[in-house]
Amino acid sequence: MARLTRAQQQERTRAAVLAAARREFAEHGYAVAKIDRIAERAEMTRGAVYSNFPTKRALYLAVLADLVERSADEAGQADGTDGTDAIAGTAGIIGAAGQAPRPSPDSVAGSLGAFARVWLERLPLTGDSPADGHLRLRSLSGVLDDEPARTALAQTARLEALLLALALESYPPPGARRVRLAELVLTLLNGSAGLAETAPGFGDPFDVVRACDHLAGIDLADAWDPPHLPYVSPARPCDDPWTPPAEVSDRITGRRTGLGDDGVIAVLGAGRLSAAEEAVRGALPGDRVTVVVVTGDPAEIGRLVRLRVDDLTACLRRVFAPGAWPPLRLVLDDRALVATALGLPGVGDATEAAVRVRDGRIVARAEGRGAAHAAAAAGAPDATRRGGGEA
Repeated sequence: MARLTRAQQQERTRAAVLAAARREFAEHGYAVAKIDRIAERAEMTRGAVYSNFPTKRALYLAVLADLVERSADEAGQADGTDGTDAIAGTAGIIGAAGQAPRPSPDSVAGSLGAFARVWLERLPLTGDSPADGHLRLRSLSGVLDDEPARTALAQTARLEALLLALALESYPPPGARRVRLAELVLTLLNGSAGLAETAPGFGDPFDVVRACDHLAGIDLADAWDPPHLPYVSPARPCDDPWTPPAEVSDRITGRRTGLGDDGVIAVLGAGRLSAAEEAVRGALPGDRVTVVVVTGDPAEIGRLVRLRVDDLTACLRRVFAPGAWPPLRLVLDDRALVATALGLPGVGDATEAAVRVRDGRIVARAEGRGAAHAAAAAGAPDATRRGGGEA
C-alpha cells in the first residue's frame, strides 16, 4: 500500500476531526460540546484537534461550512450537475426527492418565492434533536459573543443582501436598486429560522414562501445615495505592474478564475464588507468587478464569512440562471495572496483598499473609506461620477 503524503494525511485527520465534531455538536450542542470528547471520538489527542482547529468556535464554524458544502454537493447530484462543481450549473430549484428541477423563475416575485423555498430547506425535520436541529439551521446562537465576530456577521449580512439584490436586479425595470428588498427578505427568513430554533413548530414555512413572493410588490423607495461619497478623495494615478496570483476560487460561481481582466479590484476586510456596493455601483460598463475579502482571523472570522457566503450563493445558484448571477467575482483571500500581490501588506478586518487595472497594469490606487468608489470612478471621464440607480 502506498504511503500517504503529508497533505493527504492532514486532510484525512481534518476529515476525521470534522466527523467527530459533527456528532458531538449534534448530540450536545455548541455550549456543552467538549474538545476532549471530540478527540476521543476521532481517536486522536486533544493536541491533534487543536493543531487543525485552534478553538472550539473555529471547529464549530468549520463543521457548519462542511455541512453547507455537502448540501450543495447533494443538490448538484439530485439535479444531475457535477458534484465537484457543487451546483454551479443549475438554473432551477429542487423540489421533493426525485422531482425534476423547476424552470428558472421569470420575475422578481417568482424568484423570491423560489429563493425562500430553497433557503427554508434547512428547517429541522420532525424527530431532530434540538442540537441536531441547530446544525441544520446553521445556528450561530451563543457562538458569536464578542464584538469583532458580531461586527463581521453584520457586515457579511450586508454582503449577502447585496448578492441577492444584484440577482434580483437582473429583472426589469433596468436600474432599479433592490438591496432593501433583499434585506427585508433575508430578515424574514432568518427570523423564521430563529423561531424554528427557539419555538419549534411555530408558523408555516409555506406561508413564509408566499410572503416573500408578495414582498416584491412593496415600494421601498430604494435609492443609492451614500452621503460620504462626495467627500471621498480621488484615487491616485499610477503605473504599477500587476501579476495576479494563480487562479482563485470565485465563491459566486463556485469555479476557479483568474484576475487579469480590466476593471476594479476592491480588497475589503471582514469589518468593511458593506463597501462592496460602492465598487459595483461605481463601475463602468464592461468593467470586471472583483471583491476580495480579507481578515486578520482566518480561523474564526474567515470561516464565518465563508460559511455565510457559501450558504447564500448555493441558494442563488439553485434559483437564478447563470446570466442572472451577481455581476461580480467574490474571492475569500484567507492567506492574503491577492492583497500581497497588490502591494497591500498587513491587511485586516478594517482594510478598505481598491485598484483599477487596465491592460495588465495597475493604473489607480485608493485606500480608506470610499476606496472602492474612488478606484471605480478613476476610469470615468468625470472623476466625480457616481454610479447606481433608483427604483
